[in-house]
Amino acid sequence: MVAAPHAEYIDSCDLPTPWGTFRLHGFIDRATGKEHVVLTLGDLANGGPVLARVHSECLTGDALFSQRCDCGAQLEDALRRIAAEGRGMVLYLRQEGRGIGLINKIRAYHLQDTGADTVEANEALGFAADLRGYGLCQSMLAHFGVTALRLMTNNPAKVVALQKLGIAVSERQSILVGHNACNRRYLLTKQDKLGHFIDTAGK
Repeated sequence: MVAAPHAEYIDSCDLPTPWGTFRLHGFIDRATGKEHVVLTLGDLANGGPVLARVHSECLTGDALFSQRCDCGAQLEDALRRIAAEGRGMVLYLRQEGRGIGLINKIRAYHLQDTGADTVEANEALGFAADLRGYGLCQSMLAHFGVTALRLMTNNPAKVVALQKLGIAVSERQSILVGHNACNRRYLLTKQDKLGHFIDTAGK
């Protein structure tokens, strides 16, 4: 079995947000030089499964308010739910565009503008539909003493990937937010081609 990639902890600071003051922790993947972060709230290492989201970077949705996807809305909802509970974490992984990178994501968006869906666009550029990996989560979670998650995700493949790393997922919670007319086809493609649990009826 190939060893999972390792994220090295660097430092932490407070991060005030509209939903509460989280703790922001920085990690580096020394093999790639990529920087990743974890936002935490409350006592994580008390033995109980932690409310969590594993969120892949989406500059367009998270920071630029794009309505082509539901990523930014999912991130905000995860932080809101963690704050309401008073305990939880977001692992923010720098793997833009399902792992193809920002520039290739823009190329994929151009293809989508001309009729391709999100899977067809990635494949036309020579990529798999989803190149993301979650191996770094193993060392990130170990740093906090977390062994079990209540995972906020609509993606069953993410649950399976974490379980293969030895991370228990005691519960999967849907995170159905950010649906709009601009991303309806995107959501339907995630549902029909990638197996995401998304109820788009009436959206």
